[in-house]
This record gives sequence, structure tokens and C-alpha cells, in this order.
Amino acid sequence: MARRASAATADPTNLSSKAGLGQEGGTPAQPSLGLRGWLRWMWRQLTSMRVALMLLLLLAVAALPGSFFPQTPQDPSAVSDYHADHPVLAPWLERLGFFDVYSSAWFAAIYLLLFTSLIGCIVPRVAVHWRALRSQPPRVPRSFARFPVREERTVRDAPEAVEAAVLRSLRGRYRTAVTPDGITAERGYLRETGNIVFHLSLVGVLLAMAAGQLFSYRGQALVVEGEAFANSVVDYDSFDPGTLFDADDLEPFTFTLEEFTSAFTLDAQARDFAARVSVTEPDGSVREETIRVNHPMNAGGANVYLSGNGYAPRLTVRDGAGEVAFSGAVPFLPEDVVYTSRGVVKVPDVSPGQEQLGLTGAFLPTAVVEPDGSGAYSVHPQPTSPLLVLTLWAGDLGLDEGVPQNVYVLDSDDMRQVYEEAPDGSPGSAEGGQRPVTIFLEPGATVELPEGLGTVTFEDLPRFAALDLRYDPSLPYLLTFSITAMLGLFGSLFVPRRRLWVRLSPAADGGTALSAAALARGDDPGLARDLERVLEAAGTTVHNDPTPADAGAPAQEGTTR
Repeated sequence: MARRASAATADPTNLSSKAGLGQEGGTPAQPSLGLRGWLRWMWRQLTSMRVALMLLLLLAVAALPGSFFPQTPQDPSAVSDYHADHPVLAPWLERLGFFDVYSSAWFAAIYLLLFTSLIGCIVPRVAVHWRALRSQPPRVPRSFARFPVREERTVRDAPEAVEAAVLRSLRGRYRTAVTPDGITAERGYLRETGNIVFHLSLVGVLLAMAAGQLFSYRGQALVVEGEAFANSVVDYDSFDPGTLFDADDLEPFTFTLEEFTSAFTLDAQARDFAARVSVTEPDGSVREETIRVNHPMNAGGANVYLSGNGYAPRLTVRDGAGEVAFSGAVPFLPEDVVYTSRGVVKVPDVSPGQEQLGLTGAFLPTAVVEPDGSGAYSVHPQPTSPLLVLTLWAGDLGLDEGVPQNVYVLDSDDMRQVYEEAPDGSPGSAEGGQRPVTIFLEPGATVELPEGLGTVTFEDLPRFAALDLRYDPSLPYLLTFSITAMLGLFGSLFVPRRRLWVRLSPAADGGTALSAAALARGDDPGLARDLERVLEAAGTTVHNDPTPADAGAPAQEGTTR
């Protein structure tokens, strides 16, 4: 024995070397995975169900900043206000993509990883399920003793008749096969089918959402009564196309806002808004439509939503030389429930030597003026006593510089506010001093401006409708995939997965001896009842030997294969 041990020690090809043991202490050497091994390991981790669930949760968390912070595609003015209110924090949020969450690189990375993970999970499962559908049900176990749901009985009929009766009772509900060991049956394949359909539908939803971001567009337009809108970029107040959408592909439809009506209660609660429009399709056909809140109109494949409304007083401004310097409807934007509205009128200079004018102020649908003339306010949104209250500015509006301006904001840096002499004790003035010019205008009235600046006429009071146009070709697919995902989820939750076996043999005193067992995946209260239904269909019972449901050790489904 000693010589054998010494020889083994001296032999450089001893067992330790063959087993790959290290030189120090006989520790086994770990094999190197290599690049291919590491890639395979990362792929298996990415395509595991737990990682897919983690990515799904992470995507939901990553979408939250889109609700907390204003988004540039939807509300660029709110983003500008956030920059003004938070000058230190806002630039960092801008760099990190929090003002355009759904187009940020980190959100796209999570989205693509989730998409890849779902594909990697589903494709192998589809192949396995397809093979299971084409394969024969599992063989009949050698013994039914381990199954909690089992039964034995003897029936009067011959084995051939009993076998035919059992198969008839299983037909349409189970996949069956007759083997030398007995009848094997299995049902519940729709459970796994539903699971796969659910996950495939999730992939479809992700693809549809991506297509919606790429090929959709969204725009806002403000249309005054009597005026028309053409579906072209120049007619939009704001236009946000998808990444791959070409503005030249806009359907050339037009519509005219014929009438806008509203209904309010006495306490100023809104009851109804309706915009009656006439639509001209690209083929020249004309139709009448009524757009209401949550009842959009479809034109050219786009949905047209009613998102707001207000008043657009039509004004005519003549300069000091008597020339018409401005004429048109000016939308005033509502600020409260009684439609106190703010607006700006920018008047260019059309005659030599004349200054540009700016009129800012409020429109009051049902105005009440303070007794001392110090102010006015509205008490109801309907225009029962409309009044324009304006202040006057003169100077340079910056219209000649060619720089786009916000039509609802007056840049007064190069302008002066026009004042007038005020009597002693009048509101807003010192004794013998001056006060800002305040213009009160009712429909049909004309007011002469001080300093020979011209006149302002309040012609009439049309309404305007703020419309939101959205084109998204992915919406039908989103709806379809959402429905199939719901149906697949119901199938995966509520379709029972069962296996059932019946063994037949001739009885000693005639008839047929039956022994049967059933197995379900998870809790299935209807399993014993289903087995009883099959055995009752076998024929008249001569002897019944039921086995209690709690007898024997529970069997796992995997033990039957």
C-alpha cells in the first residue's frame, strides 16, 4: 500500500492533476467562461421572467417624471415658466431629459431592454408549447396510489363498451389517447396559450406605441367663428410631428367653424359646448359635423377634439391719419369660471410718422362696473353685458425685426404707457396728476385715443374654439392588442389545467373494473367532480370503491412523465 501511494505521489499524471486540482492545497481550478460564456449568461439573465418583471416595473417608474414635470412636446410654455421659476434646477433637468421623458435616451433604453426581454422569453415558450400541442398526452402512470383524486369501481358493461363511453365523455373537453396501459387525457392547453397570447400582446402594445411615436402628429389650432382652418403646418398654432412623419403627408382637408354655442347654469357651471363645422374632404365632398367635449370629429384620419373656447372681439383700429391699421378678431383667453379673459392687440404703423400701438386688458362677458369707476368684473360667462377694458401703449412693438412673437404677450421694453390728465381725487391719480389711459368698449362703440393716436371700434363678438388635432395610426392596433392581452390573461388565470387517466380490465365476476385518477396544476375544486362525471358516463356501477381525496401523498404533475 505504501509503495502504491508513493508511486501515485511521484506520478505527474496522478488523479489530482487529472481532476484539475490547483497546485496549492488541492483547490479545484474554476474553468474560464470566456466571452461567449459571459454573453450566454447575460442573455439568459435578460430573458428570464424575473428580469422582464423588473424592467416592466422600472418602465412604470421611469414614466413618473412625465407626470411630475411639464413636457416640452405637450406644453412648451410651462417648461419655459419652470425654467424661470427654478433657474438652478431646470438646466439639470433639461440635460437629464426630464422635460421630454418619453424621448429620452434612458427611457428608450429601458423600453428596448423590456422589448428584447419579452421576445427572448416568448419565442422559446412558443416552440415548447407548439411541440406539446402536437405530442400525445402523458402516459398512464404505473400506480394511482399517490394521487389525491382517484377512484375505483366496477361497471356491468364489457371493456370495449366502457372504453367507448369514456372516450365519448372526454370528447371535446380533453385531448385523449388510447394506450396499452389505458386511456390518457389532458386539457387546459388554452391556459398556456392564453399566457403566450398575453405576452405577445404586450409586445404588440410596445410595437404599436413605438409606431405611434414615429408616424403620428399632434397640433393645436384656434379657430374663430366664420373662419376656416386648412390642414397644413402654417395653419397650426403649434405642431408636433412624429420622428418619421413628413409634414407633406398631411391630408388636405379643411373645415369652417360655422357656430360655437355654450350652455351654463345660473351659478356659472358649464353644461354643454358645441362647435358646428362644415368639413371639406380632399375629394371635394362637404359634410356637417358637431364637435363636443369627449366627442371628437374625424377628418383625414385625424381626430379633432374640442379642448377650449372663449371670445374673440373683432376690433378696428385707425391711426391718427385715419387709415385702418388693424382689423380683425382677437382671441382673449379665459382665466376663470366666469370667463374673465385676457388679450393683447398689436397695431402696426401703416402711415408715416405714426407710432405702433399696443392694447392690453380684459374682456368681461357679463360686466359689472364699480360705482366709482375704479374697476370692473364679470359675474357670468355668457355675453349678456360684454365689455372690453383696455390700457394703451405706444412705441416700437418690434414687429419690423422679423422675430416671431407670442401673440398673447406684449413686449413693452421699447414702448411707453399712455397717460391722460386726471381730475383731482379720481381713482389711480394724485392731486392734479395723470393716470393711465383706460378704455371701456361695448360692442358697436368707438373710442377716440388720446394724443391723436387714432380710434378703436368694437365691431362684434364672435366666439373661438381651441381644437386639438391628433393623428395616430397605431390606435386600432393598440386597442386590438389590449383586448387580446385581456383575453389571454383571462385564459391563463381561469382555464383549468387537468390530466386524467382511466385503466380498464375485465372484472372477475363479469363487467369491467375501472381505476381512474386525476391531477391538476394548482388548486382545482372541480377536479374530483370532473372525474366523477367521466366515471358515471362509463355505465351502471356494480361496485364502487371511492378513495378519499385526502388519502395518499399528493403527487406533483411532473411525476407522471
